[in-house]
Amino acid sequence: MIKNFIFVLSLLGGISFAQKATTIEVGFGSRSFAPLVIVGGIHYKSVGVKLQGFGLKKGANHFWIAARGSFLYRFFRELPFNFETGVGLGYEYGRAPNGLHQAINHSNGKRFLYPYNLNELLDLSIELWTHLYGFYTQISVTAYKIQGNRKENTHWGAGYTIEF
Repeated sequence: MIKNFIFVLSLLGGISFAQKATTIEVGFGSRSFAPLVIVGGIHYKSVGVKLQGFGLKKGANHFWIAARGSFLYRFFRELPFNFETGVGLGYEYGRAPNGLHQAINHSNGKRFLYPYNLNELLDLSIELWTHLYGFYTQISVTAYKIQGNRKENTHWGAGYTIEF
């Protein structure tokens, strides 16, 4: 059953090679900081703009949000395998409960530590996207960190998109 589903997705991705001058792209994926993102883009010939983002809230100190926009140039757009390179601007923010910090605060009767972990990044990055029959991978390398506490400079993404 899963093999058939992957085969149908591959066919849809393969049929959607960019034969027209203007194409629209929609899909879903995952990034190194965001477990789920919705991807959308518009391309004119080899130049394109992509937007991706999503967020989820589970409680007062348990949520994440991510948004990224990219301006890209596509190479080999008429083939089932192609890649895009360009620049992106993105913001990622998340909080998650930290049981150890909560236990330390509880045992001391005071608040010495934040009861959650915090991650934040606002950056300008250089991006590389590779596509094969609709499946994509993405690598973003931070060129300039505007704001945030994340130390990593390389971020990844993977997912599936359809163009029409």
